Amino acid sequence: MVKKIGVASAFMYPEPERLVFGKKTLCYLEKDMGRYLSQAGAMAILIPDLKDKELNEFMAELDGFVFQGGTDIAPETYGEEPIKDGKWKGDPIRDAHELKIMEYAIEHDKPVFGICRGFQLMNVHFGGTLYQDINTQLPDSIIHRDAELYDQHTHQIELNDGQLLHTLYGDRLGGNVNSVHHQGIKDIATDLEVLATCPEDGLVEAFSWKGTEKGKVMGVQWHPEFFYNSKKPLIDANSIYHQFLDFC
Repeated sequence: MVKKIGVASAFMYPEPERLVFGKKTLCYLEKDMGRYLSQAGAMAILIPDLKDKELNEFMAELDGFVFQGGTDIAPETYGEEPIKDGKWKGDPIRDAHELKIMEYAIEHDKPVFGICRGFQLMNVHFGGTLYQDINTQLPDSIIHRDAELYDQHTHQIELNDGQLLHTLYGDRLGGNVNSVHHQGIKDIATDLEVLATCPEDGLVEAFSWKGTEKGKVMGVQWHPEFFYNSKKPLIDANSIYHQFLDFC
């Protein structure tokens, strides 16, 4: 049986100068993400922006939920004010939409996999906070986003002994991952268990929710869907996804 994996939409808002659907809001799935998720008997299904009744009926048909990358999370979503006017404002509309989906998934004991923004949103959902801009608020950190290198920018991760990723990958220094984010975990939610960190500055790179089976609800800061074109050796992208599919 094909596993139906619901992917929370990214939004593109009206831009009158855009030639195609310039006055409309678009719901979209990034291409590499669609290809990454559509494997091993899984079907990636974009969750549209529906009214609550229709949204709940739609989600009831899904076996698992993925939250993809994209725009920043609005500081107001986790109870903060912007640290700089006009910068890193985030997307409160998308935040609210995705948090409804995440609430449904958690309440109905569904598997959840958060990637980059999705990872950060999970922390916010469970009560954590974020650095609005890592370089500004944590100046001693390494560079976690290089606009020119983009998904070719990498660093090593360190896996917590005895935890899920350590079991999957077998080496405490788990290898390299890409790094495409300027926001990150500041205060981690108390109900989340850290699985991996960046050894150079201690930023959280992966976690799992303690309220269910280990790994059933988890997130990673990196983009496994971009691994296929990396010029550097990275950890295996499929191991963590297949583990998620096992729960689905």
